[in-house]
This record gives sequence, C-alpha cells and structure tokens, in this order.
Amino acid sequence: MPGRYLFDVSESLGGRFWSLADTDENSVRQLSLSLGTPDFISRLLSLRGVNAEAAPGFLSPKLRDSFPDPSAFQDMEKAAGLVLDAIAEGRKVTVFADYDVDGGTSSALLARYFRAWGRDLGLYVPDRLTEGYGPSPAAFRYLKEQGADLVVTVDCGAAATEALEEAGRIGLPVIVIDHHLMGHEWPEVAALVNPNRPDDTSGHGHLAAAGVVYVMLAALNAEARRRGIAPASGLPNILDWLDLCALGTLCDMSPLRDANRAFVHQGLKIMARDGNPGLRALADVAGIGRVESVYHATFVLGPRLNAGGRVGDPWLAAKLLATDDRAEAIELAERLHGLNDERKAVEAHILEIATAQAERQLEADPNRHVLVVSGEGWHPGVIGIVAGRIKDRFHRPSIVIGWGDELGPVAKGSARSVHGVNIGDAIAAAAREGHILSGGGHAMAGGLSLKPEQIAAFSAWLNAHLSEFVNERDAARELRVDALLDAGAVTPETFDEIAKIGPFGQGAPEPYFALTDMHVTYTRPIGANHLRVTAESSGGRVEALSWRSVGTPLGDALQAHGRFHLVGRLKCDVWNGRRRAQFELVDAAPVAE
Repeated sequence: MPGRYLFDVSESLGGRFWSLADTDENSVRQLSLSLGTPDFISRLLSLRGVNAEAAPGFLSPKLRDSFPDPSAFQDMEKAAGLVLDAIAEGRKVTVFADYDVDGGTSSALLARYFRAWGRDLGLYVPDRLTEGYGPSPAAFRYLKEQGADLVVTVDCGAAATEALEEAGRIGLPVIVIDHHLMGHEWPEVAALVNPNRPDDTSGHGHLAAAGVVYVMLAALNAEARRRGIAPASGLPNILDWLDLCALGTLCDMSPLRDANRAFVHQGLKIMARDGNPGLRALADVAGIGRVESVYHATFVLGPRLNAGGRVGDPWLAAKLLATDDRAEAIELAERLHGLNDERKAVEAHILEIATAQAERQLEADPNRHVLVVSGEGWHPGVIGIVAGRIKDRFHRPSIVIGWGDELGPVAKGSARSVHGVNIGDAIAAAAREGHILSGGGHAMAGGLSLKPEQIAAFSAWLNAHLSEFVNERDAARELRVDALLDAGAVTPETFDEIAKIGPFGQGAPEPYFALTDMHVTYTRPIGANHLRVTAESSGGRVEALSWRSVGTPLGDALQAHGRFHLVGRLKCDVWNGRRRAQFELVDAAPVAE
C-alpha cells in the first residue's frame, strides 16, 4: 500500500486504490530538453526506462536493429534445411497448428511461404472440445495414413511427449516450432525450435510462435541463398507478411520489447496496406476501415479469429489468413463474424451467472483469496474469457469451471490470476495432492480437470492454499496512474503524441491518466452495458466511454451525475470525417466535499 493515495482515493468506485507512478525528475528534464517533448510525454518515456540517448531508437524502432539471428536458435538451421529439402523434393508437408490466433498466423506464414515456391501445405487444427490442445498420437497416426511425409507443429508440440513418441514409432518426421515452456527431456524429433527449450541460448523466449516462425522464414531464405535456389519469381519478400507476425504477437499477449516491439511497430504499417485479403474481409464484416492500430488487431480482429476455435470450426482462422481468394475470404470472414456473435452471447450469459456467484462468495467472506465459480453446460471455449472478466472486476485470482453437454462427466476449468500469485503452481499442487484430476499452467493463467463433485472441496482447499498471498491480493487493487492530464489536453493532438510511445500491449501498457474534479453532466447507456459520459471542468469538456459499467457501482454513480476524479486512457476516433479525442474511463472516485 502506498504511503499516500492519489487524490486520497483509497477505495474507488471500482474497488481500487490510486497511486501516481514515481519518475526520475532529472531524466524527465533531460528528455524534454533533448526531444522537445511536453513534460508528460517525457514522463511516460522515463517510466518505461527510456533515457535521452535511447529515445530516438525507441520512438522509431527499426526491424534490422532488433531482428533475431536465426542461427542463434537451437535447431533453427536444421529445421530450415529439412523444410527446404521437402519443398525442393515436392514432399507432402502438413502444418499442425494450435486453434488460437498465434497458431493461425503461424500456419498462414508457412502456407504463404510454400505457395511462393509453388507448393501446397497441408493443414491440421485440433478441435478444442474433442481433441484438446496440441498434437495427439491419434492425430499423428491420421496424418501418416493420409500420406504426410513431414509434419511441422506451430504454437504447440514442445510438451506433447506421448504424441511425438508415437510419431517416431510410426516413422513420421516432425519439426516442432513452439514458444511454450517445456521440460528438460523430450523425444527424438526431426528438429525442435523453441527459444524456451532448456538448451536454447538465443535469448528470445519472449517471442510468440508467429515470431519464431517469422524468424524461420528468414532462415529459409538464407538457406535458399546458400544453396543458390529460388522460385521463378525470386525468393519471397517476407516483409510483406509482417502483418501476420504482428497480429500473432499482439493476440498472444507477448511482451512488446526488443524484436516484438519492432515486429508490431512495422507490422501494423503492413496491415494498414490491406494486402491480406482475409484481414481485409474480416475488417469489412466488423465494420471498420483500415486496420492500423493495436486495438483493431487485438480487440476487433483477434476475437473473431479466435471464435472458430472457441465455439465453431477451429480451421477457419488459419484458412482465412492464408487465402488470397477474395470470395473465399469473404465467406470465411462472415462465418467467423457470426461465430463471434454466438461466442459473445454465450459469454454474456455465463458472465452474468458467474458474477452473481462471485458476489455471493465475497458477501460471505470479503477477505476470500480466490473466486471459484462453476456451472453445468458452461462452454469450455469461453470460460477463460469469463475468468479474466471476473478477475478484472474483483481484483483477485478467479477460476471458472464448466461441465456437462459435450464435456461429459469431467469438468474443465480455466484460471486467471493477479501479479504475485502463481495460479499455475497452485493448480499443479492441487493435482499432485489429488484435489483435482489434473491441471497446471503458468503464473497468470492455468487450466484444470476435475469431477463436479470435487469443486466445493477444491475451492476450499485453494482458498486456504492462497491465504499467504494477502499482500499480493491487496496489491492487485492498485491502479497506478502514469500522469495527470488537464481536461483541455484531451485532444487528437495529445493522442498523437502519446501514440509515438507505442505500440502498447503486454509489457508496454497503455498509459493511464487522471482528470481531477470533473463534473459528470450527462450519461447515456449504449449497447448492452456501456455508458457514454460527458464531464466538464474549468479546463474543458471531455467526452468519455465507460465499458461494461452498467449495473456496477461505477456505472450507478456516474448515472447519478456529480463531481468525480476520473482515471482512464486517451483514445481517438473519426466521426463524420472529423477526428475527435475520447477518454476511455476505467475508474472514478467521488470528489470529497
């Protein structure tokens, strides 16, 4: 807990306490003098550890300055040689992709590379419900029966020991391209490229699978140059596909530093050119113009691409991203858009019930350390999203469990956590001690399987197990404000200045700003549960949006109007040909009389 709260807000309407981020004032002054930037921009740079010397490179990241050396990755050159052999010999190659955006973009990158050589690449994407995550022995046997000469797994495979052993037994060569954590032992495979394998010293463990695959494309071109071979049209220009790498990186929530930051910074420029028919078609059905922002990629395209794997056909995203056929792109985009609408309806229904359960748990025990909610028929494709929503609302680790329908008698759970509370370790401990059937994960997320009749006992055990993390749970309530902003500074010009510090995402969060003593004069519900807000002060008038706040303490207070301190992020949109700034309001606190 901070010694002093910002604006003395120890309990906001969103249940948070506010603090103002500390900065090195000397660094802020040097940045302002060197760059000629406003004070708050220099402050934001300083908070990101950027000094005056590093600022020019940070503000204009160049791909060539941070592109990973393919030869630094264990097995990368070996894998490139094997793939190029298969291309040259016309062998039947199949990519086995995970069903999320990272898997879809990774497979599409490889598909486009093969097409540039006049070769087809087969595709296999497992069904979330019936097959689960990653390759299985049955899937590899099926691919062998279908005549596959080589399988390349992307965004999965590193931990699929049983499946890889089966592939070796049946004589199916497998190249694994992954980025997930893995054990110290693994079966013999044709090649295993993973910056997070224990013996890899590349230092690029932060890459998404799409990033690893993109580096692989560079390795393939390098190997082709060494061999003196190329398609008739010349070696593929992989820069044209950097949009897919950026999309996978963003949607997989990979930290935006080093190569990832350059991938996204440059990849968004490629995305804005509308060179990918699938992305263009998906943007059209979503009702947006140019796809040119992190928001568009992460929150407009990403959910639609994921919808197939969550509630429909898991192959759709990979096919859409790989196609150059406009008609096919439109058909696939419309199907994904419809599935996303279905996903949102399912999610909203479960979220309403789950939120009520969470509220009852906290009413019974306000100091509860973890929220465990469950329901029969809750779709496994959305429980992870709901767990994230519950965690964000109540600021503590949350687990959502569903069973029945297609799941059968075994319940599946998805967990999301707060910083400092390793939920994956806790779930793994529960599995070891027999409180659940299986489970694990990492610090911020996890998954588990258990019998429905185990849920109550597991919830009690986990709450006790996490009781030592009181400080971490309380710290999760902190809302750290990056800088104070005057109402008159909520302008498109200010937004443009802030955007230079981006792209924003995992590990590079969008800055939060505070507006002090604003008079909320107007509110209007929009959509299902959002609010449009007008707030005024002597400094100016601000138009704001408050997402998912209807029916919450925050939304109820705003609708009653009055004077508030506001915290949020600066946004900008175009309406009737005119750019306007908006304040995305995330929290508020009444002004003390």
